[in-house]
Amino acid sequence: MKTLVALLRAVNVGGTGKLPMVELRALAEAEGLLDVRTYIQSGNLLFSTADDPMPVKAALEKRLEISLGKPVGVIIRTSQEMQAVLDANPFPNAEPNKVGVLFLDDPPSLTAIEDAKGLVDEEIELGEREIFIHYPSGMGRTKLRLAAMSQGTARNINTVAKLVKMSTDL
Repeated sequence: MKTLVALLRAVNVGGTGKLPMVELRALAEAEGLLDVRTYIQSGNLLFSTADDPMPVKAALEKRLEISLGKPVGVIIRTSQEMQAVLDANPFPNAEPNKVGVLFLDDPPSLTAIEDAKGLVDEEIELGEREIFIHYPSGMGRTKLRLAAMSQGTARNINTVAKLVKMSTDL
């Protein structure tokens, strides 16, 4: 058994993709996942499984599309991968609520930083399958746009740390 973290894209953000977490847990349990837990209302799912991540991702995306009537992207990480993301934070001295991690399925484009639009005071660093962004003025004020934002899902470092702790507790 391994512990996986699923990060849903565009769920319960800005009034779109309404999905109560009780329904998300039920959906995951119906898929045969064990020790199912959620964290806050933004589509963070933790569970145990003997299956490989990619088939689990595909099954969750299929169930979510049936349930919500539209495609919902799911990014999967193991507990160890989440810890590695937390450890790789290139902005350890920044306020944690001002550091975002854009999780992607694949490595980010090497031109992601130079192709950024609306960059003011944000700092951007590329990770393995993530993009780290420091928002000194706050996430809610930014006009920053990256092409990868349409493919991934973002969480702040506080949420990443909580998911790491929860995943090691399973």
